[in-house]
Amino acid sequence: MVKSILPLAALLLGSAFLVFAGGVNGLILPVRGDAEGFTATSLGLLGTGWALGFIAGCLRTPKLVARVGHIRAFGAMCALASIAVLLSLVLITPWVWVPVRALSGFCFAGAAMIVESWLNERTDAASRGRIFGIYTMVNLTATTAGQMVLTLGDARGFFFFVLAAMVYCLALLPTAISATTTPKPLTQVSLNLRGLWKNSPIAVFAILMVGVSNASFGTLAAVYASRIGFSIDQIALFASVPILAGAASQIPVGITSDRYDRRVVLIVIAAIALVADALFLFSGATQPAIILALSALFGATVFAMYPVIVAHANDHAEPGAFIQVSGGLLLVFGIGSIFGPTLAGYVMTSFGAAYLFAVTGAAHVLLILFAVVRLKLRPSVPAEDKVAFRAKPLARASTPETVALAGEVSGPEIDQEAEETSEASGRERGDPSG
Repeated sequence: MVKSILPLAALLLGSAFLVFAGGVNGLILPVRGDAEGFTATSLGLLGTGWALGFIAGCLRTPKLVARVGHIRAFGAMCALASIAVLLSLVLITPWVWVPVRALSGFCFAGAAMIVESWLNERTDAASRGRIFGIYTMVNLTATTAGQMVLTLGDARGFFFFVLAAMVYCLALLPTAISATTTPKPLTQVSLNLRGLWKNSPIAVFAILMVGVSNASFGTLAAVYASRIGFSIDQIALFASVPILAGAASQIPVGITSDRYDRRVVLIVIAAIALVADALFLFSGATQPAIILALSALFGATVFAMYPVIVAHANDHAEPGAFIQVSGGLLLVFGIGSIFGPTLAGYVMTSFGAAYLFAVTGAAHVLLILFAVVRLKLRPSVPAEDKVAFRAKPLARASTPETVALAGEVSGPEIDQEAEETSEASGRERGDPSG
């Protein structure tokens, strides 16, 4: 096991730096923006910008890498991400922060895809599951650490912006000095809504609603916590506890969904999430212990829905179509992530901070109703025909390469267009491998 990990240490370290900086940047912006008097609508647009940039990064990075190579593309992504963070410090206005946040999303997606393609290239089928698990835990730890580091200083200063920019630059170093071989072209996916809908209507609709819900919470949770009087320490906990609870809950949820109809499991966890939504919205609780307990319940449910939905869609997919199905659903999730934060920000501005959970609750109600209808229209998948459930990292930080690394496809199953683009690029540079 140690022998298989050591060659990947540089890549895992680079990924840890990347997501640590992303955790710092993702939390400091809503906290600082709220302190500067930004409206919740403006802060919600940060989530919309991130989602737009992230989707664009997933779609465009494979062609960029085919043209200039993995190392140059990764360096460009990290450099632009550093510039984006510093621009947010220099020009403190929503008119700058929203497009800059889109740039951050683009760069983060691109850099993550490149790291994951390296890991996928260096991992054989026998060890892929273990490597993916280690990669997921490294990123979860780094994300949480990035959020919790905000407890060490004042969000009104410049320190955390500079720290995030510095760590983005640090992410360059492990891959720049590593002897790891350059991998094959990146995995590409396209958004085929008709095909996804034909395969599993509930998966498409549910993943859209989960995108609305999870992105709204991920973008505006810190704003909600700030406006009910939480300190910066408590805000950091409020942002981190749901992620940790969601990671822990995927194991029992996955075991249950392998044994029973995944749609029923999805309805149950959505109903529990709806209870958390209602308590946030109507209880009027502001005590930190109660709010953090509710956030754990919320996170344990909403962050477990995505892998259940993907597993259900893959239960109905043709063999060899996992990358298209999982990658396509990832893009549908991104579409929900575009609209959710803006809607939630507007509702919070109009009615109050707690109404963030009116938006997440509405998404969960619609998901439950649609799932109940689909239960009557399509029989459940026999247990022997189900694919194995796989725990997954946060969908907002997942790329098509994450799907490939998770072992849902073998390494050689790469989009033909990317292969051809790489070959043409190699011939133009005189690269004999082209």
